[in-house]
Amino acid sequence: MMKATTARRRGRTRAAAAALGLLAGALSAAAAAGSPASALTAPVSITADDLSTWQTNGIVWSMAASADGVVYAGGTFSTVRPPGAAAGTSEQPAVNFAAFDAATGAPTGCSLSFTVSSGTATVRSLVLSPDGRTLYAGGRFGAVNGEGVSNIAAIDTATCTPRQDFKVAVSATVRGLAVTDDTVYLAGDFTQVGGQSRSHFAAVTTGASLLPFTADADEVARAVEVTPDGRHVLLGGDFFRINGTNTHALAVVDATTGQLTKSYPGFIENNSTVQDITTDAGGFYTGNEGTGGGVFDGRIALNLSNFEQRWRDTCLGATQALLVHNGVLYSGSHAHDCSSMNEFPDQPRKHLLAQSVDDPKLLPWFPDTNDGIGEPVGPRVMAQTDKGGRHYLWVGGEFTTVNSKGQQGLTRFADGPDTGAPWVPNVSVSTVAANKVEVNWQTSFDTDDGTLTYRIYKDGASTPVHTTTGYSVFWDRPQLRWTDTDVAAGETHTYRITASDGINTSAKSPAVTATVAAKAESYPAAVLADGANLYWRYDEGTSTFAADTGTGLDNGFLRNTPSYRQTPAAVSGPSTAIGFNGSTQYAYSNRSRSQLTQFSVETWIKTTTTKGGKIIGFGNKTMELSGKDDKHVYMLNNGRLTFGTSNGGTQTVTTTGAYNNGAWHHVVATQGPNGMALYVDGQLRASNTRYTKNESYTGHWRVGGDNLSGWPSRPTSNFFAGQIDETAVYPTALSASRISAHYALRNG
Repeated sequence: MMKATTARRRGRTRAAAAALGLLAGALSAAAAAGSPASALTAPVSITADDLSTWQTNGIVWSMAASADGVVYAGGTFSTVRPPGAAAGTSEQPAVNFAAFDAATGAPTGCSLSFTVSSGTATVRSLVLSPDGRTLYAGGRFGAVNGEGVSNIAAIDTATCTPRQDFKVAVSATVRGLAVTDDTVYLAGDFTQVGGQSRSHFAAVTTGASLLPFTADADEVARAVEVTPDGRHVLLGGDFFRINGTNTHALAVVDATTGQLTKSYPGFIENNSTVQDITTDAGGFYTGNEGTGGGVFDGRIALNLSNFEQRWRDTCLGATQALLVHNGVLYSGSHAHDCSSMNEFPDQPRKHLLAQSVDDPKLLPWFPDTNDGIGEPVGPRVMAQTDKGGRHYLWVGGEFTTVNSKGQQGLTRFADGPDTGAPWVPNVSVSTVAANKVEVNWQTSFDTDDGTLTYRIYKDGASTPVHTTTGYSVFWDRPQLRWTDTDVAAGETHTYRITASDGINTSAKSPAVTATVAAKAESYPAAVLADGANLYWRYDEGTSTFAADTGTGLDNGFLRNTPSYRQTPAAVSGPSTAIGFNGSTQYAYSNRSRSQLTQFSVETWIKTTTTKGGKIIGFGNKTMELSGKDDKHVYMLNNGRLTFGTSNGGTQTVTTTGAYNNGAWHHVVATQGPNGMALYVDGQLRASNTRYTKNESYTGHWRVGGDNLSGWPSRPTSNFFAGQIDETAVYPTALSASRISAHYALRNG
């Protein structure tokens, strides 16, 4: 006999559409000497390391896991195959159903075939009885192992055979199931059960007799869950009314009668639907999918004590599956924009996330799948159980890769061991000041730990000269710095850094070398003295890191491998420039900003391009072309420069001269109370005193390219082809005299 686990997952339908999205944001992080990192950042207790698991050749829509460590999977597939096997190889028949050992990921001896006489059979929901003796299956099918049924079946888990004493006719697809000791609740497309009217929700006894429970919905039902005390049933779906009362997508009803206990009119947007519901001892949680750009796609936590909202996250990218373990809500979605929560900005989709049941802030747990086949949206269902002293989290869905490796339909994770090491740190050194070396590094990324320990090794020593910790996530990898003052002018030193999660340690970073300066470099000293809060000198090689030389520590992410360490640089000294290809390469700032009422951007350029492109600017996206963009300088096809901001429309000033002659040119653009001004080579070239304001939105500084759609005299290319050096951003409008002084220092 197999007992059911306390958490049960159900499959659900393919959604109508995926939501599209908005803006940008980031978490803050900093280094602090303190306790060493641990392998997982609490309260996360599941590693992000995927385990070897058998695969399906189609979509897994539903799962249930027994307390004895068996995971049942249902969906739309016809075969299973071993981990690592390519599609079409080493396959075994498995018609829309398979059972697996939770600890090994391999099939068990339980084999069932769910079929239908016409059309496509599918198993959309699986749930185990509390005693584990019966597995209930719902979906669209007419037979199990040839035994006639009608979209719902009960399986004896001891014999893996359909129960002959549980047969009830359901008129259409069953998408959700929940079960107590004596009752089975159904959700789906149906309008009749057992020959009687039941619109989308119904209840039958465990002997298949229709109960008087009535919770009639006007649209498709997708999720059903019984509260832990057994007194209420939580309903989710597309509906707008239950038993004639307005309540969109979510409702709480009496477990015996089906009458409304709590309705939610206006609580969820009309074009957002509840795809999944799960519970824990104190709350229940919904996963939503919105249709249309910016429509609610996230998760809602509600209290069981009063059925009121505890929190709501507003990430965009529909949520399909939920599961709670040890105070953490794990979810499967295709989240692509969590900037409204000050989390990651709009970018390629992330499919597995974790949050505290008490707080919607994203926790550092980021395994990932791809979208896969079908709609496609990646994960569709989750289940969990224990076996052999380990806790296992299983995920099923449409995906065909997991953590960038081929793996279709199924994957699983456990509470240990943690085997993934953090990324190797990207390191840079700066010697702009006399008699010291500033060692800068871009914090690393670990898929299941936010706080990492960094150790700095000097001159090949085996013992670190400095140890510190810092917090980072994939979209926010702040720069950290350690200053070495145990040096003398003229000495040369090398530095390497490792990152550790407390168990796994990265390889040492490639050695970087610094020669200690006897006096400060003039040009950088002027930039820093004038208050730059971003200053990139581009002295790194073969990494994604552009170090900030200033105190702002706002490092840049270099995208698509630009040309590093270009010489000669724009100003005298040992520094180098960077080259961009004019099509895909650019940099963006790690830190987001907003309300830039006055500012200056400064950089040097060298190019012969006739296709123009954005040199520097502000935009609301980092991994894609921005939807909002301004505060930028771009080159026209003829080599002239335009400085533009937005304020209810475009505001631009443009030089009369061209600057694509292959020489280095100093470019500074300012906006403040005196309007907009554009300087080239120390001289004012264009200005407008009326343009004193700009649009406020959250965004990042970008160098080398971004969207130019809708801007006057738009050049052929959004991206700049040429070399860029000494990029700085200031929170004030630099004066003409300071700009001229900077230009005069180009030769030292």
